[in-house]
Amino acid sequence: MSEDTLSTRAEQVQAFLARTPFAQEIGMRCEVMGDEMTAVMPFQKKLIGNFTIQALHGGAIGAFLELTAQAQVFLVAEHLPHPPRPINLTIDYLRQGHAKDTYARATITKMGRRMCSVQAEAWQDERSKPVTALMAHFMVGGD
Repeated sequence: MSEDTLSTRAEQVQAFLARTPFAQEIGMRCEVMGDEMTAVMPFQKKLIGNFTIQALHGGAIGAFLELTAQAQVFLVAEHLPHPPRPINLTIDYLRQGHAKDTYARATITKMGRRMCSVQAEAWQDERSKPVTALMAHFMVGGD
């Protein structure tokens, strides 16, 4: 893949986030380096789901991971006629998400003509200690 192609794809990822209202609401951004991407969800007080223990809302983390997976598909797919559409998602909440920035990375385990499989993990302090994991399938071609 040429550097120009990667730059264009990185721009496509940014455009996808810019036209996704929830990504804007949570302040999500993606740092793209080559064909690797790290998504960032900066901490905001409105993302707290339990004020007593200062825990992030599980729905915010789950949606952040879904968007991370979709953005990764945008980054590596040759041509997408439309944004990746979720077929199914499985989200595992592994640890409490604290009141701090959250990071995520996604890996495409299979890219087909019509569907792709993606795994993603979100972490806060240590990547080796994920707070949430996602396994998803997305429709990427055909209608």
